[in-house]
Amino acid sequence: MDRKEIKQDYKNNPPPLGIFQIQNAKNNKLLIGSTMDLTRVWNRHHFQLRMGCHVNQALQSDWSACGPEAFSFEVLETVNQEKVPQEDWRDTLAGLEKKWLEKLQPYGDRGYNKPPAARRQTYEKN
Repeated sequence: MDRKEIKQDYKNNPPPLGIFQIQNAKNNKLLIGSTMDLTRVWNRHHFQLRMGCHVNQALQSDWSACGPEAFSFEVLETVNQEKVPQEDWRDTLAGLEKKWLEKLQPYGDRGYNKPPAARRQTYEKN
């Protein structure tokens, strides 16, 4: 298979996209997120945590204190790419992530996500 064929195959077979959670079994805290590539997102987070450079400082701190065996990764929901047009994938993911954040409320003592008001303030500063 040459480079062109590989690129075309990737376009024809995009990775699964959806909502995931990383859970700390010691304190039941959650990190909820969305991704365009469910096959690689855990590897990215896992690598950053092992290297001690994860952007989420609370998650990194708990990882360092509790160890990797305390954490699990789970896919919560996937997007049916055959039913949702590709141009709507990002908006669909944003809506699903909002739904799961509202349902699980992974803020403060319950999780590693920033509350919606805190996220808005961060974006407004930039």
